[in-house]
Amino acid sequence: NSVLLECVATGLRSAGLPAAAAQLVPAGDRALVGAMLAAQGLIDVIIPRGGKALVARVAAEARVPVLAHLDGINHVYIDASADPVKAIAIAVNSKLRRTAVCGAMETLLIDRAAPPALQRALIAALADAGCEVRGDATIRALDARAAPATEVSFDTEYLDAIASAAFVDGVEGAIAHIARHGSAHTDAIVAENAATAERFLAAVDSAIVLWNASTQFADGGEFGFGAEIGIATGRLHARGPVALEGLTTYKTLVRGNGQIRP
Repeated sequence: NSVLLECVATGLRSAGLPAAAAQLVPAGDRALVGAMLAAQGLIDVIIPRGGKALVARVAAEARVPVLAHLDGINHVYIDASADPVKAIAIAVNSKLRRTAVCGAMETLLIDRAAPPALQRALIAALADAGCEVRGDATIRALDARAAPATEVSFDTEYLDAIASAAFVDGVEGAIAHIARHGSAHTDAIVAENAATAERFLAAVDSAIVLWNASTQFADGGEFGFGAEIGIATGRLHARGPVALEGLTTYKTLVRGNGQIRP
């Protein structure tokens, strides 16, 4: 962290800005964290980066604005109209490209009306790639390697080679499941039916919603925003991948010539 601070300070100096604008909080001093959370008027925004305990504490105690997300319980919904090749590739990539990133898929939702061969192939592809799939009896019937799901499975961010799976009744069932269990982070639909996909895009209230693309694209750099400091799931100010523009606010400038308001 000290090396990173010096890099930032060097950049500030080269831009003619005060190097002291960047400060390092000593590691392990929890009292200082509490002081920052209460520093109204001194700190414009806090962006917690770390474990769930830290993010939860900031969200609960902060008296200054916060940009944060707590969990990435992300879903991929496979519609009955999905192209099988796309569906399998997107499901596997969304879960296993990097399991510990916040955009990783944690739950696979399968349209009950999808072809049985596709249903089996989805679970088999994940299992073949080293993912433990957890679901109810109908999911486990598709592949003997699937494990039972628990009451909390669909509310769990695994950040590991584990995924929950469930059948839903079409796109409306998927939307309802995500509304109940999702974390408003990133969700995707795989479908060839454009009307179905547009319904999903409009109804799923997440910061990032994708159609026929992996949830692993949940990254500001991938969207052309530049380096990001995180993905915000709140509904005020910046939402989704937050890059430099998301850290700025607005000022309205009015240049008149004597106008008065009647």
